Amino acid sequence: MKVFGIDIIKGSVRSRTRRPVYALARVEDGDIQSVEEVTGFRLQRLLAAEEPDILAVDSLQEIAADQRELHAFLQALPPATKLVQVTGGEKKESLGKVAARYNISFNKFDPYAEARTTARVAALGAGVEVIAFENTTDIVVSRHRSPGRGGWSQNRYARKIHGAVMQKAREIEGRLRGAGLDYEKKETKAFGGYSRVAFRVRAPREMVPVHSSRGADVQVRVAGRQLDRIRFEPLSGRPRYLIVGLDPGTTTGIAAVDLDGNLVLLSSSRQMTMSDIVEELYRAGKPLIVASDVREMPYSVEKIRRAFNAIPYTPKQSLSVEAKYDLTAPFSYTNDHERDALSAALDAYRSLQNKFRNIVKRVGPGFDLDEVRARVLRGQPLDTVLADLQGVPAAKKEAEPAAEAEPERPVEDERVMALDGMVKRLRSYVQELQDDLRERGREVERLRQDVRRARSAAERKIRRDAELAAKDAAIESLREQLRGERRRSRRLKKRLERMQKVAKLEVSEDYTPLKVLESLTREAVRALQEEIGIAEGDVLYVPRTHGWGRGVVKDLAGTGVRALVVGGEPPDPHLIRVAREIDLSLLPAETVSPEIRGRTGAALTGAVEDAVAEWKEEQKEFRREQEAERVEYLVKEYRSEREKEVRRGG
Repeated sequence: MKVFGIDIIKGSVRSRTRRPVYALARVEDGDIQSVEEVTGFRLQRLLAAEEPDILAVDSLQEIAADQRELHAFLQALPPATKLVQVTGGEKKESLGKVAARYNISFNKFDPYAEARTTARVAALGAGVEVIAFENTTDIVVSRHRSPGRGGWSQNRYARKIHGAVMQKAREIEGRLRGAGLDYEKKETKAFGGYSRVAFRVRAPREMVPVHSSRGADVQVRVAGRQLDRIRFEPLSGRPRYLIVGLDPGTTTGIAAVDLDGNLVLLSSSRQMTMSDIVEELYRAGKPLIVASDVREMPYSVEKIRRAFNAIPYTPKQSLSVEAKYDLTAPFSYTNDHERDALSAALDAYRSLQNKFRNIVKRVGPGFDLDEVRARVLRGQPLDTVLADLQGVPAAKKEAEPAAEAEPERPVEDERVMALDGMVKRLRSYVQELQDDLRERGREVERLRQDVRRARSAAERKIRRDAELAAKDAAIESLREQLRGERRRSRRLKKRLERMQKVAKLEVSEDYTPLKVLESLTREAVRALQEEIGIAEGDVLYVPRTHGWGRGVVKDLAGTGVRALVVGGEPPDPHLIRVAREIDLSLLPAETVSPEIRGRTGAALTGAVEDAVAEWKEEQKEFRREQEAERVEYLVKEYRSEREKEVRRGG
């Protein structure tokens, strides 16, 4: 692969008097061939003569002052040459940072060194390709001179020019057909031929076997169709490796830094699902390490880490607030969740800094440090990684000479071949016209018969299509009803099976059936009512009471359930008080020892009866205490009123 790298020595593209002079570095197959000083005109000549694969710059401002000049520069490039900006596209970074990524150092004040570095990093895959044209090419063949008013020979002169335009257009059309390209043609007829022929080819400019040219009578202009906005595409399809920090919760914080510690992504949101987090990280790059700010990685962070097959990182001790402030001091963030996520990513990067320094010392220039560091962190030995990466350019070097060994065809040979192909196509075209002429008579008669048959057939087809459409709609409606009934049947079957299990347990005298309530919420009560049903005298089991409310406890008491068995941690004292106020038996799971299987369970009847009896005794004591409190309150109120009367009477 041949790469040109340039950097301005003096002058500017915006100056009319001091035109730019460039330092030009040639790199071929990773080796620097030469470095020289060239003008802009000389650079265009060298690009047209040598047709490198890549022209690399560190800024588009060095070759064009505005978008119009940039389009003109790209139009003048050879079709196979890519314009690459090594410092990035819309988000640019310095050439020093890009070169450091490949362990390359250079003198920033030396234009020749910058040109060499620009070419080397572009050859290694850095930067973005500048794309300003669509995958459509316009070819315009027109007169190169005007016929003018002329004299006696004016008609012969105009016929000569228009005939040359027609001949050139047919030659170009033959090349397009020979290349198998799809195109549209628009012709402007004139005396003796065409004054203008325009082709619109559905292919990029580098695939079109036609070049702009000028002759005595004819000119050819080949141009790609400009995009509304210049697009940047990464030269290397491999995304950058990232160190990701996550702070899960109601508000999720996401932070990502590259392997040099530069911030790439920092955001937070209250409405992000796991798929949203994965998609945002995928757009930013390739997570190599997923980190958390606590000692034990949360399950949600672990799931995201597994989604990318990334390396986990957790600190030896959960990061304190002071440590988080110290880590994130150079950066700005909007909330504590972004701070926690960023501190996790930076702590992971800080723990790897020494290892990264050692790798840089042992790796020579010209290697992608991100790829080397990523493979070493994955567990590969450094020598193996370097040998593997060295093998890639070597394989390319062996493959390229074979392509270069093909001799180029002389221009005359191409013209002869194009003319031969044109003759063959014209002969076949004449034969096709003769065949068409013989077919015309038979086709006219067939068309007359077809018209007569079509009138009746079209009416029958319209009626048949309308009937088929109505029947298809009816069939689809019935299928949808059938699917709904099948779903309803499956739900009812499952509900019946659960109710049968409960009924079997109710028949047994030794065991009391339990219906499992997932949580003490109205949604869970509604779900249990739909699946199994809640009847008067039922005993319910709830594994946890988090999120309970006074309304749902009153609703359960209103259904007439006999008791509510509570599992997990001891119930909230406020919950016990509410249950006693509405006289709903609340039984601890330890006293009943329930056996739970899915949505149902069972407990020994004796244990349930004893627990209910104990609750009733405690309920009596609670009622007595309430009555005593009420009497004491009334006595206090009476005394207070008496004291007020005595004071008023005295």
